[in-house]
Amino acid sequence: MLQPITVRTVKSYQQDELSDCVNVIQIEDEISATFELLKVLHQYNSLSAWTLLIAPDHVPSKALLDSCSIDTSKLLVIRQKHLVNLEYVLRSALYNGNFAAVITWTDMLNNQLLADLSLDLNKTTTKLYCFTKNSNVIDVPSLKQAC
Repeated sequence: MLQPITVRTVKSYQQDELSDCVNVIQIEDEISATFELLKVLHQYNSLSAWTLLIAPDHVPSKALLDSCSIDTSKLLVIRQKHLVNLEYVLRSALYNGNFAAVITWTDMLNNQLLADLSLDLNKTTTKLYCFTKNSNVIDVPSLKQAC
């Protein structure tokens, strides 16, 4: 039997202590994605842990991050085109304890992988953020549960 996962649609500035949610941030275009991403990065910038950004090619440049006071020495950026096994990278980052947040885009993930990751998020303190332009990702019945 399929178990629903916990998906929470958030604005990037909303913070809470629930780590067992997939935090879906809906974006309209690359500009809104950049602003929302900067907010999330700024939120975790003051922590001693790393932030992993699994990013498409249009992510902000290092110069933009520096100008927005984002400490890039605590940010690990992996471009989508350099990934061989996305699922392995996500699982490793979520459960090894070195990351405060993992940020990705839902167009890189399929719904099954998102569901599998969410089922075990209560075993980690790492937050998972997924940016999406597609509102259907939160309308899939197996993915929706109030958080």
